[in-house]
Amino acid sequence: MLEEDMEVAIKVVVVGNGAVGKSSMIQRYCKGIFTKDYKKTIGVDFLERQIDVNDEEVRLMLWDTAGQEEFDAITKAYYRGAQACVLVFSTTDRESFQAIDSWREKVEAEVGDIPTVLVQNKIDLLEETFINSEEAEGLAKRLKLRFYRASVKEDLNVNEVFKYLAEKYLQRLKQQTAEETDVVHSTSNKIGVFNTTSSNVSNQNSSNGREVITLRPNKQRTKKSKNPFGSCSLL
Repeated sequence: MLEEDMEVAIKVVVVGNGAVGKSSMIQRYCKGIFTKDYKKTIGVDFLERQIDVNDEEVRLMLWDTAGQEEFDAITKAYYRGAQACVLVFSTTDRESFQAIDSWREKVEAEVGDIPTVLVQNKIDLLEETFINSEEAEGLAKRLKLRFYRASVKEDLNVNEVFKYLAEKYLQRLKQQTAEETDVVHSTSNKIGVFNTTSSNVSNQNSSNGREVITLRPNKQRTKKSKNPFGSCSLL
């Protein structure tokens, strides 16, 4: 653990056109269930799951966003604060494939560059495909994203998608922590103290000419919460 008795909480948004399997993917990952009945997500839905990644406790908060344009104003607000993203298109829906660039732009406009994966769902229906392998791989290469072919129905590569995002985010978090530590150490030999002394100016309100900077805890970490009803919960 990076900090004793603490866990890492990661907000993950799952985006893409309607009917590509976003809700089913989250249900499969958090509850281990699959239903073939399609129900349009109205606005935003939410589930979470706690996992262990490289001896680090991680709580994934998965936000299922509506894929229809009429909900854009609602869903954009929920992109804010996201720390990872799943872009989903369907093997049987070429329009969902062509819309991936637009979905990525919407997310990046709200949160910038965050760990992201590209997922081609419903590969169990390859006989009905409207996207060939070269096209899908080419899109992932152009966007510089990890690419997964998945089947929520067959529970293929669903766990791998979210595990990769958690690992990627932890790597970025540790890198940021190391960089912040380097900045502090290079500025002063005391953590959180920046030398502001000047040959012409003395500050009697500071300690020996030094301004004390208070370091706040990393906001990405939260205290562990024990859930007696399991690792997944519907809020």
